[in-house]
Amino acid sequence: MVSGQCNCGEVQYSVDAETSGVIRCHCSICRRASGANGIAIVVAPADRFVWVSGQNSVTSWQKPDSDWKTGFCNVCGSPAPGENDAMNAMFIPAGSLTEGADELNVDQHIWVDSKASWDVIGDQGMQHPEGFPAS
Repeated sequence: MVSGQCNCGEVQYSVDAETSGVIRCHCSICRRASGANGIAIVVAPADRFVWVSGQNSVTSWQKPDSDWKTGFCNVCGSPAPGENDAMNAMFIPAGSLTEGADELNVDQHIWVDSKASWDVIGDQGMQHPEGFPAS
């Protein structure tokens, strides 16, 4: 089980299921959205995800002509979990976890071929040149 919240505590959630290890995306879209070297997420089954509070405070933005979408707390601006319809899963910002994060490790890095030149990967997570590997 994991749980988490935004910086101000308005948005809170929990997941009553196993989550993936941390997946880090290094693409240019995620770098611009985060203002850092990309995003770090965990993936959880959508049917086991529960909004504890603040779902109405989550604002979403979708990149035009794309399926890329992000959510954030409209009070403090922190990244918020979002649903990936194609996978029937929730993508949860790893930095928002308040419970259950201590057991997680970075398992995968995606879009490594488009990472910033100053971004150095220093862990043992599998590296994929582009998106999620075919399963």
